[in-house]
Amino acid sequence: MKGKLGSIHPVGMTIIIGTLFARFATSMSIPFLAIYLTNAKGISAGVTGAIIGTSALVGVFASFIGGNLSDRYGRKKIMLSSILVWILVFIGFGFAEHVAAFFLLNALNGMCRSFFEPTSRALLSDLTKPEHRLMVFNLRYGAINVGVAIGPLVGLQIGSAKSTIPFFMAAIMYVLYTIILILQFRRYRIGEEKTGGSERVTFIDSLRIIRKDIVFLVALIGIIISTTGYAQFSSTLSQYFANSHQFENGVELFSYALTLNAITVVIVQYPLIQVCKKYTPLVSIMIGTLLVSAGLCGFGFAESMWAVFTCTIIFTIGEVLMFCMTDMFIDQIAVSNLKGTYFGAMGFSGIGAVIGPWFGGLLLDYYGYQSGFTIFTILATLTLLAFPILFVTRSLLRKRTTEEKIGNANVM
Repeated sequence: MKGKLGSIHPVGMTIIIGTLFARFATSMSIPFLAIYLTNAKGISAGVTGAIIGTSALVGVFASFIGGNLSDRYGRKKIMLSSILVWILVFIGFGFAEHVAAFFLLNALNGMCRSFFEPTSRALLSDLTKPEHRLMVFNLRYGAINVGVAIGPLVGLQIGSAKSTIPFFMAAIMYVLYTIILILQFRRYRIGEEKTGGSERVTFIDSLRIIRKDIVFLVALIGIIISTTGYAQFSSTLSQYFANSHQFENGVELFSYALTLNAITVVIVQYPLIQVCKKYTPLVSIMIGTLLVSAGLCGFGFAESMWAVFTCTIIFTIGEVLMFCMTDMFIDQIAVSNLKGTYFGAMGFSGIGAVIGPWFGGLLLDYYGYQSGFTIFTILATLTLLAFPILFVTRSLLRKRTTEEKIGNANVM
């Protein structure tokens, strides 16, 4: 493993470690934003929900734009400009008083995340040899989960629900991350040459290429549906546990499930990826979708803590298979000089994260908190619809690969 880590470009390692601390900083403050707005600022629950949703909504559309800009103007410019604005956003949260300011700041928060993350993933691909990309992408995913697991615990201790201190702490950590990135970019001359390819492609041309890529579009539909199922864990499931008479101390039980989710990711990620190397990324995503669906269905049956924990582990293994392999899948099918655009376009999968909580909430309102079996069976069935779509994607990808091989043979 030590030898493999040595194959990672120093800037790539900076991005991975920086991701850990950046997610730690964000998770220390942003998850408590809703409570901060309602309790500390006296903003109504409805308006608070709209403010929180603004980030996800903006992020869905900004991701494609940010990825495309990184292909056109270079990874360095987009990463540094977005992280500098991000610093100002966290400072702004610390000083903001009015509803309009919080709407604007959380919209900018979603935009910065959607500009920075696909661009950083594209840069990781640029700097890493193909045989090491799976390891690099999954180290980044592991770093995200470690940061997300620790951040809320620290945020809880320093009073994130009622204090502005976590926002300023996050800003300081992003300042340090920015300084390190600038020094690394300068030392290794990142950005002096265009990393995304030799030919600049306009935004309209990029959109046209993506629109004609049937393999990507069909896969995106499948991943949106599977993401809709994944999004239930932090939305519908939490409400169900908190309000169903079936569970005593449901909030506490959900907290344990969250912790188990994070621990399971860290434990199973590496061995699962070793197994997944034997198969294509798309097969892993398909199996992950089945497990997420099975986990959701199980929550509808669960009546004890241990049943909930079992379903959480099944769900989490599915999550790892889905998200660990998505970056690798996009890296494989992307046009070489449009990797930022493709990674950014995958941000449209966030539509599932917007639709999922809304649809789960409708089911809870319609059937009631005591109808877990019905609610989670419907959600599991919806998630399962992604499998045949991804299966079609697999067939289309095989056909395209065969045609490319024939074409290359004819050229030779």
